[in-house]
Amino acid sequence: MTLKELADQAAQQFNRIYGRPPAWIAAAPGRVNLIGEHTDYNDGFVFPMAIERYTVMAAARPVAGTKTVRLCSTASDQPVALDLSQPLKPLPKGAWANYPIGVIAGFQARGLNPGGFDALVCSTVPLGGGLSSSAALEVATATLLETITGRKLDPIEKALLCQKAEHEYAGMPCGIMDQFISVLGQENRVLLLDCRSRKPELVPMTDPSVAVLIVNTNVKHELTGSEYPTRRKQCESAAKILGVPSLRDATADMLEKARGKMENVIFQRARHVIGEIERTIHAAEGVRASNWPTVGQLMYASHASLRDDYEVSCKELDAVVEIAGRLGVKGGVYGCRMTGGGFGGCAVALVKADAVNAITNRLAAEYRKQTGIDPTIFVTRPASGATVIEGGSAGSPVARASRVARVAAPA
Repeated sequence: MTLKELADQAAQQFNRIYGRPPAWIAAAPGRVNLIGEHTDYNDGFVFPMAIERYTVMAAARPVAGTKTVRLCSTASDQPVALDLSQPLKPLPKGAWANYPIGVIAGFQARGLNPGGFDALVCSTVPLGGGLSSSAALEVATATLLETITGRKLDPIEKALLCQKAEHEYAGMPCGIMDQFISVLGQENRVLLLDCRSRKPELVPMTDPSVAVLIVNTNVKHELTGSEYPTRRKQCESAAKILGVPSLRDATADMLEKARGKMENVIFQRARHVIGEIERTIHAAEGVRASNWPTVGQLMYASHASLRDDYEVSCKELDAVVEIAGRLGVKGGVYGCRMTGGGFGGCAVALVKADAVNAITNRLAAEYRKQTGIDPTIFVTRPASGATVIEGGSAGSPVARASRVARVAAPA
């Protein structure tokens, strides 16, 4: 479904639920990280791109002119009503509306009060697949509120507001990557983000002969909840032993010399992070030069490190990468790796655009044969970030952004 089709569907659904057409429609994309996993909380680099899957929010003022915000989602049968005359508080953990509630609270804290409105959320970003459906919802909400209030935030401030909403209202201590790419993404650009300085660099990826294939394993292994905090502490321990502020400041030589001072598991975690930061910088150079075989080899090396040193892969993700490796460049695959936090979710592959159908069929058949699970596979190019599709007063910055959005949005 294209963004235009999704927006049209949201408008129709809004009309059906609320009995009138929406006055505003805003959208924000999900993302896939090409390389740079578990580097963000080590002050390293990440290399995500926005994908052609969006979360759309359609909205209008309430008929009665109240200070109530009504939120509905096509993915939930639990609508939410918020009284803006009272301080906003998080709902119980796991409630989908905590993401937009946190963003509304962030706007209120800045003196930007949207007043009452009715809203409907529609999305094509897969839930729970590691493609950042939560950030897409947060950034879509923020973009909608910019439109309603007529005040456009600085893009970095907007991304940080959304990250804070996820921390404080959804209870998820995420890094900055997801919100940054959902806000800043551009068509045919991949974002090289320095997680220490927060400096973004958009790297052109304009070669039409390549595409990005996303393979959802459709599994998410239940974890004890301690895996990510444990790895973070292990990285902090390694940095302390090495005498550096974070693993961003360490080198492979430093780590090797200090090997006898740390447990093997600490050494392995640090080896992944130090190597992954270097791989990410080299991958960005490869994309700039359209050197796809090199980028592909860096992706395979990233997966091996995540599997063996960081231990966050699983047999289903390993199966996808192994199948892709067997297809190889002759079969149209340059490289493949797990993406996201791990233990399930999605793999990402860099492929020849003219071989997408053949690769999809082979991957699906082989994966089904090995696991008994049907994967969900789709192709994408680097997509546009947050956009306003409808709304904004004439001549306002938001309205101008809306006109740009209509031109830039994928057709």
